[in-house]
Amino acid sequence: MAQRLATEYVKTCLKLSEAEMTDFIRLFEGYKASMQVMVMDNGSQNLVLHDDASGEDIVLTFERTTEGYVCLGSCKLCSPKLANLMRKAVSRFKGDAIVNRVYSHFTMIYHYEQGSVVKIVEAKGKISRVVYERKDSMAELERIYQNRAAENEIDSLYVQINQLLDLRNATPEQEIRVHIDQKLKKLTHRLFVLEA
Repeated sequence: MAQRLATEYVKTCLKLSEAEMTDFIRLFEGYKASMQVMVMDNGSQNLVLHDDASGEDIVLTFERTTEGYVCLGSCKLCSPKLANLMRKAVSRFKGDAIVNRVYSHFTMIYHYEQGSVVKIVEAKGKISRVVYERKDSMAELERIYQNRAAENEIDSLYVQINQLLDLRNATPEQEIRVHIDQKLKKLTHRLFVLEA
């Protein structure tokens, strides 16, 4: 199994309320990660996370907003413990992030939206391939709805065509039959397009 060299949080966005900020700090304290919280004059907070085993520190800056706190930024983690804690934090607090998990011969790029992995890309040099991509369920539902709309139109066309055929068979006048035939031609063409 390949050994991970580092985890890079290239683009991270965490938005936390007051209560979530407390939970965020508790998450790291619960895993015995050393942490120092520095509160700035404007209410913003710098969290310094320290892994005693590796000696690695990361600093996360949470800017104070009217809704709570926002952390925008990037960091590079070599400590598997801190990398795992950050992954849990992004997932638990519904963060957005692009995360590079760097190995000796390749990089796995994870795209998080609202705490969930939506795409995983494997990059080897200049070659990239998508390993996983979450389906957009709203777009899928919209597509299914559109398919049902086509089925409804097909049903309506059958009714119109049958009515016109009955009218054509009941009409002795040639001029009216020609007019009905033109309408039938348009409706059958539309039916052909929808059924294709």
